[in-house]
Amino acid sequence: MTMIVGSRSGSFGKKKHVPMVKLETIVPGSRLTGVHGEIPVEIIATRAYGSDAVEVTWKGPDGLGDRILYRDDEPQLRSVVAARRFSFDGDSHLFRLASEAFRIRLAYLFDPYVAVNASQIEPLPHQLTAVYGAMLERQPLRFLLADDPGAGKTIMAGLLIKELLIRGSLERCLVIAPGSLVEQWQDELKDKFDLSFAIMSREQIEASVTGNPFAEHPLLIARLDMLSRNDDLKAKLEAAPEWDLIVCDEAHRMSASFFGQEVKYTKRFQLGALAGRVARHFLLMTATPHNGKEEDFQLFLGLLDADRFEGRFREGVHKVNPSDMMRRLTKEELYRFDGSPLFPERRAYTVSYELSSRETQLYEAVTHYVREEMNRAGRLADDGSRRRNNVGFALQILQRRLASSPAAIHESLKRRLARLEGRLEEEKLNRKGRDASPSRKEPDFGAIFDDDDLEEATGEEIEAHEEQLLDRATAAQTIAELEAEIAELNRLTRMAHKLRHSGEDTKWRELDHILEDPMVHDPANDIRRKIVIFTEARDTLEYLATRIRNRTGEDESVAVIHGGVPRDRRRAQRPAGRPGAGDLDHRARAPPLARSQVAPARRTRQDRGGGQGAHAPGDHSSPTSRS
Repeated sequence: MTMIVGSRSGSFGKKKHVPMVKLETIVPGSRLTGVHGEIPVEIIATRAYGSDAVEVTWKGPDGLGDRILYRDDEPQLRSVVAARRFSFDGDSHLFRLASEAFRIRLAYLFDPYVAVNASQIEPLPHQLTAVYGAMLERQPLRFLLADDPGAGKTIMAGLLIKELLIRGSLERCLVIAPGSLVEQWQDELKDKFDLSFAIMSREQIEASVTGNPFAEHPLLIARLDMLSRNDDLKAKLEAAPEWDLIVCDEAHRMSASFFGQEVKYTKRFQLGALAGRVARHFLLMTATPHNGKEEDFQLFLGLLDADRFEGRFREGVHKVNPSDMMRRLTKEELYRFDGSPLFPERRAYTVSYELSSRETQLYEAVTHYVREEMNRAGRLADDGSRRRNNVGFALQILQRRLASSPAAIHESLKRRLARLEGRLEEEKLNRKGRDASPSRKEPDFGAIFDDDDLEEATGEEIEAHEEQLLDRATAAQTIAELEAEIAELNRLTRMAHKLRHSGEDTKWRELDHILEDPMVHDPANDIRRKIVIFTEARDTLEYLATRIRNRTGEDESVAVIHGGVPRDRRRAQRPAGRPGAGDLDHRARAPPLARSQVAPARRTRQDRGGGQGAHAPGDHSSPTSRS
């Protein structure tokens, strides 16, 4: 393709002016302005009258004419030279800028993977086939990306967004994700694709000039439950200009289900339906699209095509076949370019241990306390204050801390004891006459988090709420009962203190042995692999970090990450060898040699991205422990 760019001068009437004309230079054939106003005319004949006057006959748009020109007329006379059709006297830097912009604009025609080359990633085969084989050519896109966890669905979405931007098919994009993942989305899109997305916050909504942040920010990330629970925000979303692409992460939360002959549409499902209406391209992403019920799965697919999946699924009558709008690959189907499996074989080992006598005594004592308080809480009247639920939830937290570490149960008991002692003093001061009953109004802890709240709240918010409940919720209804509970807590706190400082921490002893295991530490080659330890309680995290640092003698041997660590520090503490080709799921690329579980594995908030952990740097990836 040849492109010639110049300064278009035009034809007759658009001429290039030159300096002032002298009388003696005027000859037939000259083209001048100033003879008949500013209109260019052609000189037909001339006749001189001495040296200071010339009679000219000219031809212009209005016909022929003549006039005598004198020396005083010279300043108004200009020669008009017919310019070339194209000239090349333009700004060369602007020409280069325009040509580069034009080249980049059409780059996708010559480079089918232009977004890959313009991003800081090393994509995998299944990521390329998803974007360039399954999604990019669909107009409009209505698609469910349901690959297994660890496939890098964030990378696929980022590639799609980048490719549509380069092709000029996308100006406005909205990402809807759970609250615990929005910062991760923002970081991944910026670091790997140089896409600057804003996170919608309450401050941003209040500071909106137009009152509608959806109309002001073309690239936006919004929290799932912030939108689903706020009718005003949904109205603003519907009123904003159409989105070129909306991506919904963890889309299985946008569920609906049948109850008898009726359908229960959740607020999240209604948000998904609204997002599908206001977007040209609509992408749902989840690793768990099916809950085992075909009728519910068909309702979920209705977010992509309501007409096709209308009505209740009936076995033998309906058949859900979403292969043309859905892709799902399991971990066993994911490979690298060399044909090797993406996910190596996982080897799981469980470390069993016996509690010491001190640990057994504390475990039985705390269990007895929890059982007694649970029974007392069960007798509380359900007066609408949630007091009974608060007490039960607080006691469950105490049991979890007992299973976490001696440090966690000791610190939890100390804080609870101090809070209840303070409350006892307040009740004694407020007591009137012979009324020995403490205030029956439970302190306001706010509503207990339900499942939706747990998924949406950050780890730090959940932890703060749990600490507040654990420290203050009590089933005591009289001052005497409160004093009895405080006496029991005093006894338990002394037992926990003795255990903590006795060195009889069996779980730590087993972890200490794991740190010296040949799978983790190879003394012959002086190689120590990385080990990642997940904890639920912050007290356990700090306890383990201190013990490991004391063991190694180096403060930098442990990197601590929890909900209170700022984003910049958290990013600085990422392992240096972390692959750049995927999102957080790609940590599974580094093959772990073993997985050691020092407590029964169970789903906690860490699995939802709100956990905390201590990371011991080394040369390779390593086993994972959970406390």
